[in-house]
Amino acid sequence: MPDREARARLLGAAIGLTASLDLDTVLKGFVDSATGLTGARYGALAVLDNRGDTATFVQHGVDEETARRLGHAPHGHGIFAHIPNEGHLLLESITDHPAFGGWPGPHPHMDGFLGVPVRIREQVFGRLYLADKPGGFTEDDARAMEQLASAAAVAVVNAQRYMDARDRERWVAVSQDITTRLLSGTEEEEALEMIAAKVREVARADAAIIVLPSVGDTWMCEIADGVGAEDVIGAVFPPHGRARTVLANGVGMIVDSMSRARSMRVPQLSRYGPALYAPMMAQGTGLGVLILLRLQGGTEFTPADLEVAEAVAAQAAVALELAAARHAQDVSSLLEERQRISRDLHDLAIQQLFATGMQLESARQAAASDEGTAWIAGTLESALGSVDESVRQIRSIVHSLREPDEAVGLVERLRREASLARTGLSFAPSLLISVDGQLVRDDADDLTGAGLAASPAELLDARVDDDIADDVVAVVREGLANAARHARAASVQVRVGVRGAGFTGRVSVEVEDDGVGVDRSSTRRSGLDNLAVRARRHGGTFSLGRSDSGEGTLLSWQVPLG
Repeated sequence: MPDREARARLLGAAIGLTASLDLDTVLKGFVDSATGLTGARYGALAVLDNRGDTATFVQHGVDEETARRLGHAPHGHGIFAHIPNEGHLLLESITDHPAFGGWPGPHPHMDGFLGVPVRIREQVFGRLYLADKPGGFTEDDARAMEQLASAAAVAVVNAQRYMDARDRERWVAVSQDITTRLLSGTEEEEALEMIAAKVREVARADAAIIVLPSVGDTWMCEIADGVGAEDVIGAVFPPHGRARTVLANGVGMIVDSMSRARSMRVPQLSRYGPALYAPMMAQGTGLGVLILLRLQGGTEFTPADLEVAEAVAAQAAVALELAAARHAQDVSSLLEERQRISRDLHDLAIQQLFATGMQLESARQAAASDEGTAWIAGTLESALGSVDESVRQIRSIVHSLREPDEAVGLVERLRREASLARTGLSFAPSLLISVDGQLVRDDADDLTGAGLAASPAELLDARVDDDIADDVVAVVREGLANAARHARAASVQVRVGVRGAGFTGRVSVEVEDDGVGVDRSSTRRSGLDNLAVRARRHGGTFSLGRSDSGEGTLLSWQVPLG
């Protein structure tokens, strides 16, 4: 081929590469052009990761069935590792090289070989492999491929910059969407689920998870979206792992491959490859960790990915702060309402009962002085006893309403959840709490009639430890939240029961509504998964389905006490 024609073909191939802004198209075009210009039967480009192993492999000449039987791309070792960072490697016969280790079973036999590095910003981006040219490769072929590799490097940089610009546009759109949803008053878990789903999509990740504080000092995956989400929900992250380290330092981290980790502290993550950790920071405090994951063999995350992910993670922290502020406002309103009720009970109800008691006492004394009406005195005496009992009960209620917030028992915590749920439900849910079949009444201190040494509330706190109590409250909260969002119910009943104690005892929670029934497509999957995880953690069970009446939904959760 005349030199002028060869140069024209090389120039045309180079221009063709730089004309595209799609990275996959550039890489495929580079390999096809290289084989076309040299006449090679086989060609491939191995894009390298930061360890020098093959991250992306684009090939020409091997049919799909053979490629499938080979199973995976070359790792970049053996002869391929001898391709210099500058220049080329030219061999008349691959099999004569000392580093040749043999062909994998279905691999086609190859003879002549030409290897050329593709360099970007003084770093080896990948390696071009060409094999089996009739008559063998020449030095002219090698110089031409070096020039084509330079053009391919320019095209790759342009495609990467274009991709980065498009990614930033998508990140900005996601950020605006998140801000809008947060300002509209979206609930905490719905906001975090939306953030995980949108961030996973825009980052082209296979999975996105959010790690949040759980019971005590433990941190757990509470939100997950994408491949393997159902397996990751409930995973506990150890104190000295990557997630907790990122949280403590307030700085994100990129991991080239989870599968290469020397010790896998969270085994649920072993299926993934590249990972990105972004702390959810608010005013210098870590509230959680956003983790993006790609499957093994996926492209590594870049510093640009980490930068934008950290910004979105900060917005997720804002979602948590807003939810906490709304909850604090609800609690404040509830406490103000409790104070008002206690004042009304003390200032109005008790005073009126006192006045009624005085009138009855006067009537009793008058009746007792007349033998004809002496029988009335007994009736009035009984009425006075009932008035005194009512005063005592009201005083107990007032004391309960005014008690400090510290060391609040399980009964009081459950009543608060029921009170807070009124806003979402537009009505007050029914709350029934029992211990060994004995209902806990509003005047929880009164148990003398039952012949017990302790009140039901005290028995409840004695039998249910703090860890299980936290889960019981969380289950009631989630059940009421689901009823408020999806049930369209006219009534909701919460039943919490404790029977027995220790290893033979059990605590059960049932949340039943008369609404439209279960709709799995609209019910929050991660919230329900969390309830299942909480049950499994204690060796218990969780179910969600139709109520016994056939209408509405019944959420059932129970665990052993021991």
